[in-house]
Amino acid sequence: MAGITSTGKPAARPGRLAGVRSVRATLHELDEERLVRLVARGDRAAFEELYRRTSPWLAVRLRRRCGDEQIVAEVMQETYLAVWRAAGAFAGAAVGGTATGWLWTIAARRLVDAFRRRAHHAEPPPAAAPPDAAPAAEEEALASTVGGDVGDALRCLAPELRQVLQAMVLDGLSVRETAVLLGLPEGTVKTRARRARSAMRRALA
Repeated sequence: MAGITSTGKPAARPGRLAGVRSVRATLHELDEERLVRLVARGDRAAFEELYRRTSPWLAVRLRRRCGDEQIVAEVMQETYLAVWRAAGAFAGAAVGGTATGWLWTIAARRLVDAFRRRAHHAEPPPAAAPPDAAPAAEEEALASTVGGDVGDALRCLAPELRQVLQAMVLDGLSVRETAVLLGLPEGTVKTRARRARSAMRRALA
């Protein structure tokens, strides 16, 4: 009988398959901001494409700050759940933001929360791997977020200064959140932030 496979299940209609492939191809062509806009409308296919595209670098970036795979997995899950629920709150290019920057800010705050929970209930999580043990996901994110002379000046900062400025300026974290995220005293974060801004001013003068 037409339309029935040898297993007895209805055969997929060629037109429907073509439509699915067309949707996937279209989503593949969209940038992350437009995918987030679709997610805000409840588009699960757009969410899956956003996850497929961003989860690898997000996981690498989290692992650079935390060596506990359980925490990383929990933060990943919480981050994408938050993205699904709060995609409508993404302001995007209208306020100079990017979808990847917004997503990382959510993840960074979830990681801070996870560190705080762990500090209350158990020993601190293992330290992150050395910087050269994983791809420079932060450099890639930085390159896509800040360009021109400002981006060049930021990339020329000493790593310990750049990571503080990234957390506070690009990720929008407070001094306390940055201290928790990087495992530093708040006074050290403030000192490094001042040094970083001073170096940036000299570089851009």
